[in-house]
Amino acid sequence: MPVVERISALESRRPQRADAARNFDALVAAGREAFAEQGSAASLEDIARRAGVGIGTLYRNFPTRDDLIETLYLGEVDALVRAADEVADLEPWDALRAWLDRFVAYVGTKHALLEGLNRRSPVLAECRTIMFAAGEPLLVRAQEAGEVVPDVTIGDVVKLVSGVAAVASFDDEAQRTRVLDLAINAIRR
Repeated sequence: MPVVERISALESRRPQRADAARNFDALVAAGREAFAEQGSAASLEDIARRAGVGIGTLYRNFPTRDDLIETLYLGEVDALVRAADEVADLEPWDALRAWLDRFVAYVGTKHALLEGLNRRSPVLAECRTIMFAAGEPLLVRAQEAGEVVPDVTIGDVVKLVSGVAAVASFDDEAQRTRVLDLAINAIRR
């Protein structure tokens, strides 16, 4: 998917004026941090404070809580799509594996954001389409190289990896990586 299409929904939300864009970026960074720490219970007042702006500035940029959460969610999906671009030159299996690592990080953030997001939001459907379009070429390339079984779809892989990522009781990062390897080796030839 072309970069322009991928970023357009996110960039259209960002103000053009330099000072307003700085405030927007500070609010996005503070929102990402607050939701990562507190989940859907993160308060908008705390986010404004962390960003160093008043609550009025937050509401000028994000009239509703959903607007902020959707923007954060778009940012996470955009990072996942950029990750697919960044690993595309690796060997087919390595590229797919590297993207799946990034996907696991995305799923962790996604849960906190989805708890607070209106499930009827058209942003969710758009993001799923964009995300699948980013990962599918990596999967197809790995299949064409004989690294992955041919009857697996990107939907299958996303569900498999999401299941691993949803497990909250890993002892450490090494165990999470081991379990992820066990799961994705199931699709490897």
